[in-house]
Amino acid sequence: MKEGIVLIAHGSRDPEWSRPFERIAASLAQKLPAASVGLAYLEHGASLEEIVTALVAKGVGSIRVVPVFLGQGGHVKDDLPRLMNQLKRPGLVLSLDKLIGEQAVVIEAIASAIAGTAR
Repeated sequence: MKEGIVLIAHGSRDPEWSRPFERIAASLAQKLPAASVGLAYLEHGASLEEIVTALVAKGVGSIRVVPVFLGQGGHVKDDLPRLMNQLKRPGLVLSLDKLIGEQAVVIEAIASAIAGTAR
């Protein structure tokens, strides 16, 4: 079964805002060439439904949705579970990962980056 990963972020009307997320998605696609990687936004960009539909059309049968948020708020607690429920389809395995900002390796990487730039 072909696997997919969808990174989901908040979104913004400012196109500059999305560049770091695009770089993360591109880097992930290089690191996992067997997986189909997509990037979705809750607002002002390709929706989760659009990206999941596109991946399913490519033959992806299992999709991990990774919230690229630093902390829990209404989008992570309420909106994402509701959207995931709406996207359930026969034959499609959907899973929602823990948000990226709560993963120890990310917390340490951010702290290290800040400490490395302290003057």
